[in-house]
Amino acid sequence: MARTKDDMEKMNDKAGPLLLPENGSDVSEETSWMVYLSTIIAVCGSYEFGTCVGYSAPTQFGIMEELNLSYSQFSVFGSILNVGAVLGAITSGKISDFIGRKGAMRLSSVISAIGWLIIYFAKGDVPLDFGRFLTGFGCGTLSFVVPVFIAEISPRKLRGALATLNQLFIVIGLASMFLIGAVVNWRTLALTGVAPCVVLFFGTWFIPESPRWLEMVGRHHDFEIALQKLRGPHTNIRREAEEIQEYLASLAHLPKATLWDLIDKKNIRFVIVGVGLMFFQQFVGINGVIFYAQQIFVSAGASPTLGSILYSIEQVVLTALGATLLIDRLGRRPLLMASAVGMLIGCLLIGNSFLLKAHGLALDIIPALAVSGVLVYIGSFSIGMGAIPWVIMSEIFPINMKGTAGGLVTVVNWLSSWLVSFTFNFLMIWSTHGTFYVYGGVCVLAIIFIAKLVPETKGRTLEEIQAMMM
Repeated sequence: MARTKDDMEKMNDKAGPLLLPENGSDVSEETSWMVYLSTIIAVCGSYEFGTCVGYSAPTQFGIMEELNLSYSQFSVFGSILNVGAVLGAITSGKISDFIGRKGAMRLSSVISAIGWLIIYFAKGDVPLDFGRFLTGFGCGTLSFVVPVFIAEISPRKLRGALATLNQLFIVIGLASMFLIGAVVNWRTLALTGVAPCVVLFFGTWFIPESPRWLEMVGRHHDFEIALQKLRGPHTNIRREAEEIQEYLASLAHLPKATLWDLIDKKNIRFVIVGVGLMFFQQFVGINGVIFYAQQIFVSAGASPTLGSILYSIEQVVLTALGATLLIDRLGRRPLLMASAVGMLIGCLLIGNSFLLKAHGLALDIIPALAVSGVLVYIGSFSIGMGAIPWVIMSEIFPINMKGTAGGLVTVVNWLSSWLVSFTFNFLMIWSTHGTFYVYGGVCVLAIIFIAKLVPETKGRTLEEIQAMMM
């Protein structure tokens, strides 16, 4: 007697997740609500990252007044976040390889929550700085593991859009600190940072682990179950599962990657692209522009608080409408190129405003020129250079190198961020207009780098991307 399709599916359900009939729906065409839920849970870590970075600006005067801190003591509080983040980034790859992507997110959420509570109860600068250090360590780890986890669970046609949610929730976290910080005191604001940690910690118990990590550590049955949950109960995962297994099998005989392996000729392009994008993301001067934005809005006669809220909202809107909606339609390279060109224009507008001011020319248009330059620059950063380097970092590295190489790239990002912040005031003392012309020059180099070296990864599986890079 011929078996019906329903009979076949029942038999396959009993046999296991990989034995659906060959004419089942393809994973590239169908996805599961579990992918979206897993991504939303993961980007609570991105939101936490944003709250950590954005906390110090709206709380400066409240903390200094209540705890009687000097400017130098508060500077330590603000900058020690980067120290913790660098250490978190250094260990992030090893942690996520050892205890899994979900385990790394849980650990980071616990450490960050403890840091926020220490800040809340702080009575002096020492516990305040220690709490800030812990939140830095947590967000340094999250800055690596969240985009990697999203890339490893996403179908290729959704990977770009889902991965850019990482940056979207970072800027939402930043904006929330400005908005909430305008109406509550610094201790209450610290408590709001605990909320995403709680959601992330408990949420990870309801979502599957990265299938690629499970297969890498030899948990083959769990790999099949996790992949089926992520693709839907009626999706044929045979082809995707075999591609992942074959690729990981080809890497199985290779030793665990070390830092020396990263400079091997077969791996060096991965590293150059990842490190280069993170270098340019920071050295185009984003921290300098944001740090000086309030003064630019003051010079234009606008409220610095209102200005901060405006450009924070601009970041959220353009990241959502630009990168998230367009990345899988237009591709990574076109958005990166458009972003770098836009930032170049923004730098030139800001630099020209300072040059005109230095020479006492066209004084009536200087504020409008400066403000438009800031908005063009931040808007351009939001559609490409803000989100896409993290997306590409999560895509290009083979899984046996992801811990070591991804950790290195994340460290480069945080060190570059610190260096740009540290040198900005020195550059401004040297030349106000020259500072932004220097950043504009870096934008030109970024355009050349993207055009010559950065691959287009749209519409490819992670295994196809890595084969193309090699």
